[in-house]
Amino acid sequence: MGNGKINLLGQTLAQLQQLCADEGFPKFTAKQICDWLYKHRVDSIDRMTNLSLAQRARLQEIAHIGRETPVNCQLSKDGTKKYLFPAAGSYIETVYIPDGDRATLCVSCQAGCRMNCRFCSTGAGGFRGNLSAGDIVNQLLSIPEFESLTNVVFMGMGEPMDNIDAVLDACQVLTAPWGLGWSPKRITVSTMGLIPAMRRFIEECQCHLAVSLHNPVAAERERLMPVQRAYPLADVLALLRQYDWSGQRRLSFEYTMFRGLNDDLAHAQRLLEALKGLDCHVNLIRFHENGTEVPAADGGKPMKLATSTPSAIAAFESHINRHGGGKIVCTIRTSRGQDIDAACGLLAGKKADA
Repeated sequence: MGNGKINLLGQTLAQLQQLCADEGFPKFTAKQICDWLYKHRVDSIDRMTNLSLAQRARLQEIAHIGRETPVNCQLSKDGTKKYLFPAAGSYIETVYIPDGDRATLCVSCQAGCRMNCRFCSTGAGGFRGNLSAGDIVNQLLSIPEFESLTNVVFMGMGEPMDNIDAVLDACQVLTAPWGLGWSPKRITVSTMGLIPAMRRFIEECQCHLAVSLHNPVAAERERLMPVQRAYPLADVLALLRQYDWSGQRRLSFEYTMFRGLNDDLAHAQRLLEALKGLDCHVNLIRFHENGTEVPAADGGKPMKLATSTPSAIAAFESHINRHGGGKIVCTIRTSRGQDIDAACGLLAGKKADA
């Protein structure tokens, strides 16, 4: 909504059909509006020229397109760009990552986050609101690099499964023939493992799934991720084992490497045991130090989180690939945009950036 008006961007075909029915428009008008929003990507209702003047006038009264241009852009020395958008009464960040013939957009789904992971700058700023499907889709359509995009990852600010309705609608807009028409294989949605919403996502959407794991030992994971108390990793993995991941849909696990906490070969072996039987990919992520701490296991002095050494990360990767039986494949994710706080775990949506 904006000024009490309906935000057309992010509306699904079914939602627009309901809007047209409520207004007495012909049913086919909804498909026409979809074409203008997602095929032609107009930023004004006036440009919907195959709608009657009366229909356009009525839409102007009750709705707006909902496009928002970024208020700031920062350019990293490695070519990564971080955009700052107004959304949910606050600000959110979106990261454009060019890489040869690929270009990935890392989108946000919430302003801030409720999950309070100890290592993440987004959660440290608290939760400020859910994004609408339109806010999510706007992040793609309102950057100048839209035409170059090959992939989208829901790995920016927020927990996607904590805003599941908007995320599912946004994925539908991105992949439906009446929307942007992308293959679901171009989209990956992350989660810490909010089980009810994750089940909905798996059953209602064909996009790839990435699970933030970070430690295979329950008590240690809880120190990093309070969500472990509500949705234990064992229960998350039990749900994932109910589905077939051997086809075109990919299951991956995100594993941020912390020095002396989860980066030795004993943890690598525990990870293999936890993931046994799953066809999956493990992404190792270098921790980007931001001064955060985790509670001590014995209740003593908190432990400051530090980056694992390159040799420890390489040894961890090698162990997984040697012993994963071909089903569990591990790679080290290249860190991008750290100099502009655009790397994993650093997004905060600060208006000061502008």
